[in-house]
Amino acid sequence: MAELPQERRLVTSIPGPKSQALLVRKTAAVAAGVGVTLPVFIARAGGGVVEDVDGNRLIDFGSGIAVTSVGSSAEAVVRRASAQLADFTHTCFMVTPYEGYVEVAEQLNELTPGDHEKRSALFNSGAEAVENAVKIARAYTKRTAVVVFDHGYHGRTNLTMALTAKNMPYKEGFGPFAPEIYRVPLAYPFRWLTGAENCAEEAAAQAIDQITKQVGAHNVAAIVIEPIAGEGGFIEPAKGFLPKIAEFARQNGIVFVADEIQTGFCRTGQWFACEDEGIVPDLITTAKGIAGGLPLAAVTGRAEIMDAAHSGGLGGTYGGNPVACAAALGAIKTMREQDLPGKARRIGEIMLGRLRAIQEKFDVVGEVRGRGAMIAVELVEPGTKNPNPAATAALAKACHTEGLVVLTAGTYGNVLRFLPPLVMGENLLTEGLDIIESAFSRL
Repeated sequence: MAELPQERRLVTSIPGPKSQALLVRKTAAVAAGVGVTLPVFIARAGGGVVEDVDGNRLIDFGSGIAVTSVGSSAEAVVRRASAQLADFTHTCFMVTPYEGYVEVAEQLNELTPGDHEKRSALFNSGAEAVENAVKIARAYTKRTAVVVFDHGYHGRTNLTMALTAKNMPYKEGFGPFAPEIYRVPLAYPFRWLTGAENCAEEAAAQAIDQITKQVGAHNVAAIVIEPIAGEGGFIEPAKGFLPKIAEFARQNGIVFVADEIQTGFCRTGQWFACEDEGIVPDLITTAKGIAGGLPLAAVTGRAEIMDAAHSGGLGGTYGGNPVACAAALGAIKTMREQDLPGKARRIGEIMLGRLRAIQEKFDVVGEVRGRGAMIAVELVEPGTKNPNPAATAALAKACHTEGLVVLTAGTYGNVLRFLPPLVMGENLLTEGLDIIESAFSRL
């Protein structure tokens, strides 16, 4: 297939007539609970562009929610997955294993933080990885309680809905949820009442106090945290907060789990976001960016913790599917060869520079934040810190109309988040930022 031209092109309104016709079919055939952000139906995608069925080409600042970091049709991913597809699609690793699974585990054990002996187990989705991390931590510690944080997002299964902070749309009407889950404060600098400068110290003290008083540290199997809160609004905890929580976990025999499903695999300018403050988690969960768009997830961690579950206690029919493993090896090869951590840092420089200039001009911008190619703008009612979800929705719609895919997030629905593919050309990145600035000027 001819390579997709890396340029924005609008030939119809967004969505176009063919997409609109498909939306009618979707409404008739697909459960109403499966919503879509932007109803353009995609025919091809690659690099920093998605092309819809009407022939429109849109700049992609979403990467399928941080999945297609290497692009949606990366050569090494397609080649390796295609070759594996021709050999065999499935045997179930728990029945008759294959080398690809082992090789992915070896790569994860090497790439994740820490030089201790590690093991990995592969699954299908981020939620599955988090759920299995909890299972492993409980098996190892013989404890039951799990501590999570305000603004956290960990999935949509029953257990991970309990771990997730935000009610709508993730939890509403779906309870009762799994027990023995305890939520504590997150160091959210922009919204910390006594000021960002006090945030790390006070939030850590509050979190540790709540765990100690309300749960009992000796009852806690795992502390699960995203090094940068994703769905919660790309909240980067105040510096010093994560090390304090990790140290508390270490002192009390609690398994510290870094949920790097959205932040992992070069997204923040490092292979893993917890490296920024030198955090070495006991367990790390990954998915999204791991396999270039194919469904794959993992738990990687200290050998003695990972090996605590009895034989047969971990797994699943499709976990570590051979085609997904081949894709992951292609994605990791691409990340290494093209220095995608470096590319992510460069994207961050460009985006933060432009977005902070926009912040100077428009008082609807409360904060610009993020690392690498994981950048967000929090929108407020001018002159206050009151969340402004209406402006957020209007800006997203304006960007979509002009052929730029952007996503929203945040506990209050007031955050524009940007997750461009790490392989995106700087010309497309700049054009996307021009569209964003234009949308602000028309707000």
